[in-house]
Amino acid sequence: MTALDWWVIGAYLAAMLGLALWLGRGQSTEREYYLGGGLPAPALATSILATQCSTNSLLGAPAFVGFAAGGGLLWLQYELAVPLAMLGLAFLFPAVHRSGVISIYAFLELRIGRGARLTASASFLFFRGVATGVTVYGVASVLSLITGIGYIPAVALLMGVTVTYDVMGGMRAVVISDVVQMALLIAAVLASLIWLAPDLWQHFDALSVRRQPLVSDWGLSGRTDFGFWPMLFGGLFLYMAYYGCDQSQAQRLLAARNEGDLHKILVFNGLLRFPLVLAYCLLGLCLAAYALKQPEFIDSLPSTASGEPNLNMVFPAFVLREFAPGLAGLAIVGLFAAAMSSIDSALNSLSASTLEDFMPAGFAESERRRFLTSKIVTLGWGLFAVAFSFGVEHIASTLLESINKVSSLVNGPLLGLFMIAVLLPGTKSALAVAAFTGGVVANFALWQLATDVSWLWWNLCGCLSTLAMVLMVSGGKRSWMAARDVLVATSVPRSARLSLAAGFVVMMSVLLIAQGYA
Repeated sequence: MTALDWWVIGAYLAAMLGLALWLGRGQSTEREYYLGGGLPAPALATSILATQCSTNSLLGAPAFVGFAAGGGLLWLQYELAVPLAMLGLAFLFPAVHRSGVISIYAFLELRIGRGARLTASASFLFFRGVATGVTVYGVASVLSLITGIGYIPAVALLMGVTVTYDVMGGMRAVVISDVVQMALLIAAVLASLIWLAPDLWQHFDALSVRRQPLVSDWGLSGRTDFGFWPMLFGGLFLYMAYYGCDQSQAQRLLAARNEGDLHKILVFNGLLRFPLVLAYCLLGLCLAAYALKQPEFIDSLPSTASGEPNLNMVFPAFVLREFAPGLAGLAIVGLFAAAMSSIDSALNSLSASTLEDFMPAGFAESERRRFLTSKIVTLGWGLFAVAFSFGVEHIASTLLESINKVSSLVNGPLLGLFMIAVLLPGTKSALAVAAFTGGVVANFALWQLATDVSWLWWNLCGCLSTLAMVLMVSGGKRSWMAARDVLVATSVPRSARLSLAAGFVVMMSVLLIAQGYA
């Protein structure tokens, strides 16, 4: 990297700090700090999109599509369930939004009881806290390789800026900075696609094995975890749980000014996430074509611990190899932006759940004191993520994989818990927590006894098991009628329903057309 690239990066990071300082002025309550105080729907939707399509996707998708064994456009199957999940949340989430809570888990206490709230919140804090530390480690490792400044300076640079603007500006700074960061990220990807388009056109036929986007597999044979059907049905419950029950995502939905804005946010994410991920995947094909044209490119990549080329570095390595000084700095800024957009929202949501769920109003008597406490808690989670990131490299990779799988064991039951709160309010807390535990146990049994079944099915199994246990104890027919009445009474604009349904049809059509050309 040249001095001009560093000036570009430094100017961007300084601008983020200045923006946070300006946005944070005038804030005086924890509600303003955590929900932003009336942010517009497009900004909130873009912030969610930026968090979802962050550094892991920008690095992982091109590597998987263009270079990983068994990879290719199969990555796009991840996206099919998104518009359907947004449609489901359009019916379920308005009740949560109307409750006026800051922590989504407070809704569980309002409708079921405190035990359900603390169980769900503790699960979130554990898994999201660990995941954030792992993210910091992964991103800082990549940045240290790209910039050559070493791991500790990379952590200090990344987290110093991210934590500072998060503490100063709260959710408003998180959302506005995410909008800026998304614009930079899209610009970097589009510039690379335009640059590489001739190479893709030249080597299009040679990449036919990587152009197949669909695999008609039920995920029951062990041949693949990512067949079409587990991705569609399991992915539906996975995305409903992630967008609707994970504080890091749901906090932006809670920040919507009204239900109209809430539906706009859901439609925005249901329709626009696919084009962005499609761009990531096309970038992977383009980089694979670039590597065919210049075979020495792969050998020039930094090595992993096993001595193999680090395929996750294909995009930043291409940028540093081909982009002119200044432009390379802008592209690296895109990587910084993607990283910060996922970390800042995680820290803010961890802080919100900690303060709201485990530090009751009496903990800090005045509104001013709770506002200051919210900033301190955010700083505390930032320090935790930094400290944990230094221990990640000493943890066996199998343990990290286990952490990811264990979190998948909980997603479905957590969604089931929220569906009980929305559809069957008044369910006893002990019964709901027992059903949640039963859903986790059912998933664990599936993991241990049916090893050929794709883990994506755990999301559906856990949710249905949790619901079934409550229905059996509370009276199935009566409970089903009560849930039906709640859903019938929920008004989702016809335009939102049609838009999301049309979005799914368009995505499916694109994949079928691509399958025909593969």
